[in-house]
Formats: sequence, C-alpha cells, structure tokens
Amino acid sequence: MLFNSFGFLIFFVVVTLLYYVTNAAWRWLLLLLASCYFYMSLIPAYILVLFSIIIIDYAAAICMEKMADKKKFFLLLSIMVNLTVLAVFKYYNFFAENVNALLGAWQLKVAPLPFWYIILPIGLSFHTFQAMSYTIEVYRGNYRAEKHFGIYALYVMFYPQLVAGPIERPAQLLPQFYKKHAVDYDLIAQGLKMMLWGFFMKVVMADRLAIFVDYVFARAEWHSRSALLLAGFFYPFQVYGDFAGYSLIAIGAAKTMGFTLNENFRRPYLSASLTHFWTRWHITLYSWFRDYVYIPLGGNRKGKFRQVFNILLVFALSGLWHGAQWNFVVFGLLQGCIIVLELVFKRPPAAKIAGILYTFVVFSVCLIIFRSTTLKGGIVFIRRLFSPATPWLLSGEFEERASLLYSFFAIGCVLAADIINEFFSKNDLLLYHRKTWIRLSACIALVLIILLIGVFDGAQFIYFQF
Repeated sequence: MLFNSFGFLIFFVVVTLLYYVTNAAWRWLLLLLASCYFYMSLIPAYILVLFSIIIIDYAAAICMEKMADKKKFFLLLSIMVNLTVLAVFKYYNFFAENVNALLGAWQLKVAPLPFWYIILPIGLSFHTFQAMSYTIEVYRGNYRAEKHFGIYALYVMFYPQLVAGPIERPAQLLPQFYKKHAVDYDLIAQGLKMMLWGFFMKVVMADRLAIFVDYVFARAEWHSRSALLLAGFFYPFQVYGDFAGYSLIAIGAAKTMGFTLNENFRRPYLSASLTHFWTRWHITLYSWFRDYVYIPLGGNRKGKFRQVFNILLVFALSGLWHGAQWNFVVFGLLQGCIIVLELVFKRPPAAKIAGILYTFVVFSVCLIIFRSTTLKGGIVFIRRLFSPATPWLLSGEFEERASLLYSFFAIGCVLAADIINEFFSKNDLLLYHRKTWIRLSACIALVLIILLIGVFDGAQFIYFQF
C-alpha cells in the first residue's frame, strides 16, 4: 500500500480511530494486524519471509540472555540469517553477473551461474537493519530481550516505518508499545501537519520533478547541456522530496497515535560541508552504520590511515545497501573520498552560503551516478554535461512548460520552509503560526495546492526498491 494513494488515506483514518477505541491491552494486536495487512497489500507471500526472520531474531535474543556463555553464537546466527536473506533476494544476481563476467574474461570453460528471477521484498533492507539493531543491542546488554512475541513482531512490522524507515532502535520504539496513549489533540494536529507537508514534498515536488528527470535520464546522450543541467539540479530535490516526504508521513502517522519516531532528515541542503550533510541526510541509516560498523572497526581511534579505511568501507557498504549495482557502490565511494578530503585538508572557514553551494554541487554531481541505471550511463551523462561539443539548447526537448513552473514553485516552497526552520523560528512557518486562523488557512491552502498541481499517478517511493 502506497502512502500516496486513496486506499492509504482510508486505511490510516480507520486504523487511527480503531486504535483509540480499542482497549489499551489489545492495541498491539490491532497495530500488528493492520501492519500485516499494510505489508501484504504489496506482495502477500513475502509476509512469510518477514515472519521467519522475526521468529529467529526473537528466539536468538532470548537465548542470549538464558545462555550468556553462548550469546555470541546466537548473535552471529541472527546476523547470518538476516544477511543471508538480504543476500539471496537482493544481491545474488549481482554476484552471479560479476562472477560470470570474470569467468568469461578469463575464458574459463565453467558453467555460468544461473540467474534467479525473484522480486525483491519491499523495504527488505530497512527491516533487516532494524532487526539486527535489536539483537546487537541485546547482545551488548543495552536492552533486555523482549519476551512478548507480538510486541517484538510489531517492533519490526510497525506500519508507518515498515517499508522505508526511519530505522528505529529497540530502546526508542519498543517501550512505546506498552504505553497507554490517550487522545492528545495537539499531537494529532502536529502529526497531521507533518503528513500534509510530507504529501506536498512527495506528490507536488518529487513526482512533478520526476517527469522531467526521467525524460532526460532515459536518453542522456540525446539532450542539450541545459536539459542535462536542469535534470541534474532537479534530481537532488526529487530524492529529497520523495524520501523526506515518506519519512514525514511515517513520523506524522505514528504521532497521531502518540508514538515518536526518530527524525530522518534535518534540512540537508543547508549543510556547509559533505561531512555535515551526512549528519542531516537519512540520519537513522547514517547513525546505524556509525554505531554498528564504523565504531566497532575502530572509528578514528586507531590512527589516520585506519580512520580513512573505515570511512571508505562504511560508505562503500552504504552505497551497496542502496542497490545491487556498481553505480551505487561508486556513489558511496565518491561520498567517502570527498569526506576524507575534507578531513585531511580541513577547508578554511568560508561564508555559509559558499559552503552550502559547494555541498549541493558536489552531492548533485555524485547523484548523477546514483540515478543512472548503470555506471556507464552515469559516466555518459557527466561526460556529455561537460563536453564542449554538447549544444546548449535543442528545440522541442520538453514541451510541458507548466510542469517546469510547478517544479520550481515546489522547490522554492521547500527551500523557504527549510531556511525558516534553520535560521528563524518554526513558528514563523504558516503551518505553525501562533494564530489559529493563519494555521487553518495555511492547511486548507496546502490541501488545495496538493489537489490542484500534485501528480497522482501512483508513483512508488524511490526507497521502496532498497
């Protein structure tokens, strides 16, 4: 079920109303059943894969506490199961393709590995990482193993963040399922406003920008430099609107029921360096890799060379996490290399605006590799973008002028909101204004804008594929 669908709106209203009229002792069951329905509306059969992982991780955590001398074994068992499922569904064909290419290059007469034509379970990387954070925290003694199987299953399955995060830690989310959340109209209003802004970012900005971005990236070698530049400028905002929009809808939907989920984006395009950027973009994934990979590897505690290696490895893995293609790995390595350069050379203090522009340009160029369907396609795009032979303009490239105007309008609105949040007070935003009539008028206006210029073609969220 997609957030940007009429079916979800009905689902959300029904589940939220039922949540508050259901006895507090049984709310976990309502949410678990609702979450199962939500997930099964996408690909029903894969609920079995998800529950198999849930059962194994639930049992492994309990065994860690009961058999302390073997808890490392149960942790490794849990991690191996999670990573194996991820490898089979997401990375096997990538592995087979590269092994077959090597066998062919070496001219070895060995039967090639077969390809498996299976659909990747929606959001597999997200709930795999959330499940692993639970067993790791239990192993470290930071959290007690959850004895209530239904509550633990809900921790992995909780519908607002089930498919694309935020990636929650057990100490943050699990205790909330035991609380009795009374009706709090302020929280409900906050949650609805977050959802409304999330819908704006998704259907007005991201999906509108996708029309032009998809058009150009589909045949980059056919387009002028101005079209390539515009697509390269639009795509960072498309990804931001798509994923930050999803996160806001998820956080807002949870908040209407009294649950608090972690912030996942914090005005990333106002960062003055790429190092700072990654503390504001996809925050829960960044912190996951920091706490469970970078720091255990030694972080910055074992010398500069080891720190550089750790940074590059973490960003290469985070790139691979995004998808089983070399362009994602190269994207991650590029991010890591630039952060290493920032660490080594320590850029001198510059005006804030200069740092923001530098960060946006660097990230945007790297995103061309990320967006391209292949590494070769990304290289073609960048070479054509900077080639002197590329014409600046071509007639008849894109006739939907109104769509471009709507795109710039949406970007302007989102940037204005981020700037106000960053440098002024949140109360200066119309949605959060001190006067009730202004807040209400802003909400009504936003709904009308979404209905009038939003794109309702059922476009899937970009991060569902991860």
